[in-house]
Amino acid sequence: MTEKKMTSEQADIIQIKQLYESAFPENERIPWPDLMRLIDEMHLDFTAFYDDDALVGFYIVYPRPKVNWFWYFAVKEGLRGQGIGQQILTLLIQKYEGKSIVLDMESPYQTPCPEQRRRRQQFYFRNGFRDTNLFKSYDDIEMTIMMIGPGVFTMAGWDTISNELRQHWSWD
Repeated sequence: MTEKKMTSEQADIIQIKQLYESAFPENERIPWPDLMRLIDEMHLDFTAFYDDDALVGFYIVYPRPKVNWFWYFAVKEGLRGQGIGQQILTLLIQKYEGKSIVLDMESPYQTPCPEQRRRRQQFYFRNGFRDTNLFKSYDDIEMTIMMIGPGVFTMAGWDTISNELRQHWSWD
């Protein structure tokens, strides 16, 4: 598996857009044109992974001095459950070693799809993430905040990084 730093201008960006749109519900996605603008403006770590020339997955991280925000992570549907996500996540954790990484994911305690959400949460637990016991709601979606790395993460920390996003983009 090879990794490739992505920009909004690369030819294979259409494949990643298709994966992004199929992997995340519309109400959890930043509109694609806005996301591509944010990649440049916020200097996001947008990395795709390939098996030979075939896209297998990608992640987007907002790198920050102490706490990195893990925005999006997807593996192509037909390749899930084969250890590829684990390999990519391991590379991400190694890349940001010594710094905390936070993510928000759909709470496993809401419907629909609670079993899928529990499996996703267990995946992150197996890879060293822990529950911060913090929750954030966006419209009707409750998100649980998880982290890996040193320190404790608080809602004030969450508000700080989400306010940084709001300087460039807002859900409204």
